[in-house]
Amino acid sequence: MISAVIDSGEFILGPSVQQFEASVADYHGALCAVGVGSGLDAIALTLRALDIGPGDDVITVPNSFVATAAAIDLVGANIVFVDVDEEMTMNPDLLADTITPRTRAIIPVHLTGRPAPMEAIMYHADRYGAHVIEDCAQAIGAKLNGMPVGRFGIAGCFSLHPLKNLGGCGDGGIVITDDNRLADRLRLLRNHGLRDRNTCLTWGHNSRLDSVQAAILRARFAHLPQWTEQHRRNATFYLSALRDLPLRLPKDRPGEYCVWYAFVVRTSQRDRLQEFLRERGIESLVHYPIPVHLQPAAAKLAYFRGAFPVCEAQADTMLSLPIRHGLTTGEMEYVATAISDFFSSTT
Repeated sequence: MISAVIDSGEFILGPSVQQFEASVADYHGALCAVGVGSGLDAIALTLRALDIGPGDDVITVPNSFVATAAAIDLVGANIVFVDVDEEMTMNPDLLADTITPRTRAIIPVHLTGRPAPMEAIMYHADRYGAHVIEDCAQAIGAKLNGMPVGRFGIAGCFSLHPLKNLGGCGDGGIVITDDNRLADRLRLLRNHGLRDRNTCLTWGHNSRLDSVQAAILRARFAHLPQWTEQHRRNATFYLSALRDLPLRLPKDRPGEYCVWYAFVVRTSQRDRLQEFLRERGIESLVHYPIPVHLQPAAAKLAYFRGAFPVCEAQADTMLSLPIRHGLTTGEMEYVATAISDFFSSTT
């Protein structure tokens, strides 16, 4: 596929990108998919395409990767945070007290590959006429009651970063939508605002998914169902192997189909456990140790420690275990045994 792109000389957009976009749209049952330069661009361009900007509020969560909030700031809108629930997704019970007449959009994040509680989020959004833009960066293939993430709101925004369940060999992103006008606007904005080579209708961006990345992603896309099931089997293994240990394990909610981009456990002994695992050659990560509202870049928002207690408590206690596809049962047993040994040594 890559050699075909090179031979064609069509490195920017072109047939390879169009074919990948069609595959992603079909996979999700969406009318349109628009490839862009990154997951951040997917959100920022969607906000701009909806004419969301200065004076508008956009609600999201403070426990996501910083790109979610950055996209809001990049279009000049106001970042408004709402706390999360025990499963690390937006708490819809808090939306009613957060939405105001200035709220133009809500961006729930399907963190760790787990669907956010979209029915309740959509209920509040519909009541106030706010757009819902789903941050699906970590959740391609996830479903809620049989509906793929990205299909509940007006748009679903995906990252194609190499570390994602479906990743390329560089940055990339894609937006799915059933709104043809939104898709047309995204295609315009991603390509400098050009209607054709010589006519610029609006000041746009250079955010085009390139053809080589699209070719790589098309080849990998065929393996996504298999990789997803491997992630789910790995999560099932951990849930069984670690169930009797003093860890807070993730819990499946009714109707969820989680794709387990990350398998996050929680313990007050997180730092000691992480060091214990490191000494045994086991890599674990923290996604993410500093909530977005406490980042230096967010100082102008005037949030403070204690503003979002659930998010902050999770940031202090969570640890992501290895879960990538390709892990062997023996490797996961080694991880589980090491964690068991750690708690045995601390009692």
